[in-house]
Amino acid sequence: MHELAITVIGPDRTGIVADVAEVLAGVGANLSDSTMTRLRGHFAMTLICTGPSAAEVEKALEPLTADGRLVATVRAVQPEADAAVNGEPYLVSVHGADRLGIVAAVTRVVSAAGGNITDLTTRLTGPLYVLIAEVDVPPGSADILAEQLAVAANELGVDVSLRRAESEIL
Repeated sequence: MHELAITVIGPDRTGIVADVAEVLAGVGANLSDSTMTRLRGHFAMTLICTGPSAAEVEKALEPLTADGRLVATVRAVQPEADAAVNGEPYLVSVHGADRLGIVAAVTRVVSAAGGNITDLTTRLTGPLYVLIAEVDVPPGSADILAEQLAVAANELGVDVSLRRAESEIL
């Protein structure tokens, strides 16, 4: 069994998830982790699965990519070592007028505080920019991180909040 990282990107259309999932199931690739989203009319999927070789999965995906609208990449990856969670789960929320550098500034503050970003989503809705990030924060450092995020938010002219994530929500 191989562990594979697969990406699929292209114009959004009904049935992409079903098409990719059927191909993977058809070659015996078991989906373990995935994220899929629609970004400004474009579909993006990233997933990890176990199954046949990367070459076999690439060949199986060829009918979906033959017209050039979808691009799929497949590569072998090392299985994750038993990952110990080294932090406490928090949610960072940012809301404000769109401007260059919001993601860079907020993620740099989280990183400098020793936080690990485990999921991040952004959306531009009219003039409102929204960033939601799940982060693992080193034990006992949430108050300091909240202060540092407040400084960055003030410089960016946005609102930011940091709150403990309930594990059943994640």
